[in-house]
Amino acid sequence: MRATVCTKGEFRVEDLPALVPGRGQVLLNVLRCGICGSDLHARVHCDELADLAAATGYDRFMRSNQSVVMGHEFSGEVVDYGPGTRRRWKPGTPVVALPIVRRGRQPELTGLSAAASGGYAEQVLVQESMTFPVPNGLSADHAALTEPMAVAWHAVRKGRVGRNQTAFVIGCGPIGLAVISMLKASGVHLVIASDFSPRRRELATQCGADIVVDPGVDSPWTASPKKSRITGAADVLNLGFDAMERLRRIPNLPWWYLFRAAHTFNKAPVGPVIFECVGVPGILDQILTAAPPLARIIVVGVCMESDRIHPATAINKQLELHFVFGYDPGEFRDTLHMLADGKVNPEPLITGTVGLYGIDLAYTALASPDRHAKILIDPRSPVITV
Repeated sequence: MRATVCTKGEFRVEDLPALVPGRGQVLLNVLRCGICGSDLHARVHCDELADLAAATGYDRFMRSNQSVVMGHEFSGEVVDYGPGTRRRWKPGTPVVALPIVRRGRQPELTGLSAAASGGYAEQVLVQESMTFPVPNGLSADHAALTEPMAVAWHAVRKGRVGRNQTAFVIGCGPIGLAVISMLKASGVHLVIASDFSPRRRELATQCGADIVVDPGVDSPWTASPKKSRITGAADVLNLGFDAMERLRRIPNLPWWYLFRAAHTFNKAPVGPVIFECVGVPGILDQILTAAPPLARIIVVGVCMESDRIHPATAINKQLELHFVFGYDPGEFRDTLHMLADGKVNPEPLITGTVGLYGIDLAYTALASPDRHAKILIDPRSPVITV
């Protein structure tokens, strides 16, 4: 099996022993595999990532001295089955799968662990229970984006954005673009996106953003045509006064029951929902400082360094701060069907395709935001440049 192997941050194409599916596993031919932002980090910072993963309970993350076949955003077709499987699909059936396998009770992150070879290869192993057939003739290119789009769908679901609320997306890299796409697919009427890169702003528009802002020129926070009457802490306090003055006008009204009902059933924030999709030190504190009161902030961008915030700023504004990661199998399956049913179009994200020998140059190209968003790998393609 040909695969691109990463060792000490260097890529090389090798002929590796054929993969053999273990118990409960399925062997796939890889059709396409996306290069993820976390792959870019893992190539050069995997030891720090491994220390962080170990501190949170997973001690099998790739290390720089190991030889690892990366790649966790893939689509493929069924080749063979291991023992203990139900052989659900015929050979040749196009499928996608969550990038995780299990040996006994030990989970392994596909493409991010030396024990679970990833999709930068001609073949990959997946768990049958975590595999889904590709419906409606969805292309291999689009099916390969199920994984990153599921990350975005999970973030959007956690945001609980009402259709008439304003959603801000700060950062329009691949994950920000996916969040924009999923917000529009879920029916949110006003999505405001912000990025310094002209190319990324162009792609944000293609993904459905209603207003796109260059933060070097304009503030995203003042770009909304819907002007909120809540702009500061005094406005938040006045909400209580206004509500009580109205309620007290009604004789014998047990008004406190209305407050209790609001506390019980109101899951959407009063203010806008903000998706932080940058993941660099300082950006979170900038958002806390600039965000309107009563906003909900969903942290999607993965900051790999220590950072500082001013909690009192968030406290005074009563901001909600949610950190999200990954997705569950139901969200993964639903994302696949949203793609296949045409409810969301991932095409703007795909900006190039290379073969195994082109991965090194693809990583270099992805370091700049001026051209590419998502580069796919076709293991059988001779293309080396994008």
